[in-house]
Amino acid sequence: MTYLVRRLLEALLVFFGISLVIYAMTYVLPGDPIAALAGDRPLAPSVARALREQHHLDDPLLVQYGHYLAGLFHGDLGTDFSGRSVAEQMADRWPVTLKLALTAWGIEAVVGIGLGVLAALRQGTWTDRTVLAFTIGATSVPVFVLAYTAQVVLGVRLGWFPVAGNTDGWPTSYLLPALCVAAFGLASVSRLVRAEVIENLRADYVRTAVAKGLTRRRVVGVHVLRNSLIPAVTYLAIDLGYLLGGTVIIEGVFNLPGIGQLLFQAIRAHAGPTVVGVSTALILIFLAASVLVDLLNSLLDPRIRHD
Repeated sequence: MTYLVRRLLEALLVFFGISLVIYAMTYVLPGDPIAALAGDRPLAPSVARALREQHHLDDPLLVQYGHYLAGLFHGDLGTDFSGRSVAEQMADRWPVTLKLALTAWGIEAVVGIGLGVLAALRQGTWTDRTVLAFTIGATSVPVFVLAYTAQVVLGVRLGWFPVAGNTDGWPTSYLLPALCVAAFGLASVSRLVRAEVIENLRADYVRTAVAKGLTRRRVVGVHVLRNSLIPAVTYLAIDLGYLLGGTVIIEGVFNLPGIGQLLFQAIRAHAGPTVVGVSTALILIFLAASVLVDLLNSLLDPRIRHD
């Protein structure tokens, strides 16, 4: 319990620090967002003044941040300059991003762990070398290059997947973008699992289990795999937060109306409240995942104890 309270306090401090930096970076950008609302025709001075007062744009930065935190503690992620609630905008787009992120996360977990175990059990063979070549290639190609290439080859030329949009629903519309999102994480998970499985296969407890007559399948599946999954589970739990917030490029390439696309459009439109509100939600998700993974590690490995 003491450790949990300490981790929550640490997460709270991290949240304040990161959210303040994002808030400052958003609101010191050049340009007047109120003037941009009217386009070529200027707003009436009284309207512009009322909007600036409503959003506290004439107050010092720390005062603006304080008003934002006050609303956040009441569950309010903010309102954009057009009067639309950020939470309502996100509510319409969360299902798309969640489907994409969870599909990619599932691919990372299942395929990454499977390839890692396979490479470790076939260490030094062509299977191991093939997995190594795949992981090196996956981590070397920028995600936007991979996305555009997959879209053209697998979507346009071969016609295996929809090119863009989510009209075909899940999983058809999400498999190709999820594969692109998951490529880097999948490679990392497989390398982590491979290294841990090889190390654990040489451990004394494995030799003891084999000497007691346990089958290789039981030794690997029950004892080795459980201990080998700890780094992979840590990575996967943290990576879920990255997947929820790191789909901006993929949602743009595949025209998926998710949170990433909303954040991208808000940055282009200089919609500060939307950028800060979306970023805040993603920060909270990431911090929650980091706390949960520490607790999960204790369940996976009884040797880990937090005082």
